[in-house]
Amino acid sequence: MQDNALSLLQNTFGYPAFRGMQADIIDHVAAGGHALVLMPTGGGKSLCYQIPALLRPGLALVVSPLIALMQDQVAALREAGVKAACLNSATSQDDARDIAYAARYGDLDLLYVAPERLINPRFLDFLASLPQLALFAIDEAHCVSQWGHDFRPEYQQLAVLFQRWPQVPRIALTATADAETRADMLHYLQLQDARQFVTSFDRPNLFYQVVEKDSAKKQLLSFIENDYPGVSGIVYCLSRKRVDDTAQWLCENGIRALPYHAGMSHAEREANQRTFLREDGIVMVATIAFGMGIDKPDVRFVAHIDLPKSPENFYQESGRDGRVGLPATSWLCYGLNDMVQLTQMIEGGDSPEQQKQVELTKLDAMLGYCETASCRRQQILAYFGEASQPCGQCDNCQRPPTTYDATVQVQKLLSCIYRVGQRFAASHVIDVLLGRPNASVTHFGHDKLSTFGIGKELNQKGWRSIIRQLVARKLLVVDVARGQSLLLTDACRPLLKGQESIALRPLADDRKRQSVHAERWLRTEREERLWQALRRWRKHTADEHNVPAYAVFSDKSLQELVLQKPQTLAALRKIYGLGELKVARYGEQLLQILQQGLAAE
Repeated sequence: MQDNALSLLQNTFGYPAFRGMQADIIDHVAAGGHALVLMPTGGGKSLCYQIPALLRPGLALVVSPLIALMQDQVAALREAGVKAACLNSATSQDDARDIAYAARYGDLDLLYVAPERLINPRFLDFLASLPQLALFAIDEAHCVSQWGHDFRPEYQQLAVLFQRWPQVPRIALTATADAETRADMLHYLQLQDARQFVTSFDRPNLFYQVVEKDSAKKQLLSFIENDYPGVSGIVYCLSRKRVDDTAQWLCENGIRALPYHAGMSHAEREANQRTFLREDGIVMVATIAFGMGIDKPDVRFVAHIDLPKSPENFYQESGRDGRVGLPATSWLCYGLNDMVQLTQMIEGGDSPEQQKQVELTKLDAMLGYCETASCRRQQILAYFGEASQPCGQCDNCQRPPTTYDATVQVQKLLSCIYRVGQRFAASHVIDVLLGRPNASVTHFGHDKLSTFGIGKELNQKGWRSIIRQLVARKLLVVDVARGQSLLLTDACRPLLKGQESIALRPLADDRKRQSVHAERWLRTEREERLWQALRRWRKHTADEHNVPAYAVFSDKSLQELVLQKPQTLAALRKIYGLGELKVARYGEQLLQILQQGLAAE
């Protein structure tokens, strides 16, 4: 079985070897076993059911939550010579009839369907009429859990698969799941007897960076222009208005950006998503509505200009870049107001009190990630229960934060909060510390306090940095119900009484690290011309076939072509992502482009 699986991997999909647990998972499912697979985004989950689907007789059903994802996965499979199709609300009656005919007569290997369609009684009867079912694959299986961030109630009805076809292997896959979500997957999908494959959550090619928010849009523009000009990326924002403003700002500054949020029409969202998936160099600016199932391998950065709600959200979203193993960056820009705004959203929501407490705990964990002085990768992996060593591939590892004795400044801040009655927000407290006699300060007589003007050694950004760190350490609480007032906790007492000291990080200077953007690896002008020629050919070919560019070849494949410059079909077969079908289909064209590039030398 393993030899057949490896042959499919190399000849059909064009990959040289299995990664991590892929081979074990494929063997287990191909032999008829049930499986729960937890594997990071970009870890190769799709192959874990696609190859068993080709090894086993009959039709494989893949449950997928998004139409665009289905369509693009099917397009990529067909490019590789696999008989695949999808059924969704956009499928015409004639096409649906053709798909049903192909499935019934053994001319289809994989069929992608939405959970809503799968649980439809008529569709279940159709499945029962088929001569043989190879397997059921449930992608994005965390959608089954109310504790998760992408809950889809239809997923909880998928246990019908076990009830009606207990002998057909089922594989449930997700990129992230905490303990509660994992328990829900086992329960609702009736996978208690399934073998669990939990791989490392580490994405070693991702660089993690957090910057203190000052002017978020300008900081974002600088990051893109300096580190990732002309490449695909995703920018996440907390609100629809912020999405629209940020996308417009980027466009005005020469970056091709598109918005995506739930306030847009379905047609607008579909059009923007399709453009992003099919073209190079697009920056998608979006709320969390854009995320689940986004499978674009050549995304090179994910930026958050607002604080994500939880480590699960952050991990899922940041994991949408660097999927083919090339260097990529998770860049997060956050400030105290982000935390306040999210707290308000949680506490003002309609969720039960228990769920609100869970969400607030997750938010605290996210704040801890931002404020940590240690390795960020360690922090995020520890949240998912995985121990690790400092990575050397995050901002804190590459430039370890220094600390200083901040006891006196913290005492000044805490005293000021106490003297204004713990009834005012951070901006007001800072104005008092800086000695600013504005209307609010004078109205309440706070210009007469002993703490008025005692904090002029720091600017507003410096004091905000201290407040954020004290909130993260639970020395301060922001009371959102009382106008975001700063409140002292009992943990402050030893500091106020001079019984303890405290060390804090100074305000970051945001020194630039060396860029790692896509084109930095190009060594000569000739390689640059060859790279651009291959990208133009890929775009033309993708348009002709009506598929995303990455379905033809990923950036990693093009990079290897530029660096290795193969001159024969046999040499082409050694390039990442070039299976037998693609070499047969495109080999001569690629060799011609490469020979022209060499002749130009």
